[in-house]
Amino acid sequence: MSATPPEASDAHPRFAEALHRLGLGDLLPRVRRFPEQTRTAQEAAAAIGCELSQICKSLIFAADSVPVLVLLDGASRVDLDLVRQELGAEKVTRAKADVVRETTGYAIGGVPPFGHATKTRVLADRSLLAHDEVWAAAGTPYAVFPMAPEALIAQAGARLVDVRETAA
Repeated sequence: MSATPPEASDAHPRFAEALHRLGLGDLLPRVRRFPEQTRTAQEAAAAIGCELSQICKSLIFAADSVPVLVLLDGASRVDLDLVRQELGAEKVTRAKADVVRETTGYAIGGVPPFGHATKTRVLADRSLLAHDEVWAAAGTPYAVFPMAPEALIAQAGARLVDVRETAA
């Protein structure tokens, strides 16, 4: 039986290629693939055995019809008014599935925080900094990878902001 090539990974091939291109190939052995989908933050946290807030959600919105990526901890929800204010936009809505795939190259539930098909504006909520390590999608709804939040935010080229909903 032949050995697995060093570039083989449980990550989506396009994301694995992006990691190599970004000099982050050392993350590939840390990618974990699960037999069940980890499409939602709850599913991912349960599969990994971590806190829900340790999941980094990569969400695409349309700000005045222009895609923007918001990185947020898995226990929180995005406050669209705060995103709108941060971007100086008139209107912010959830992007449709085809826009998500066209913008990122990945389907909803598997969107990684960086390594996308196109360059977009990126906002990262400060809540991600509450942990030493967060888990994000590795290009498929079945695979995730861990990374220090500061490194993840820097790699994504994100602006650190406060865009999560807060209790009234």
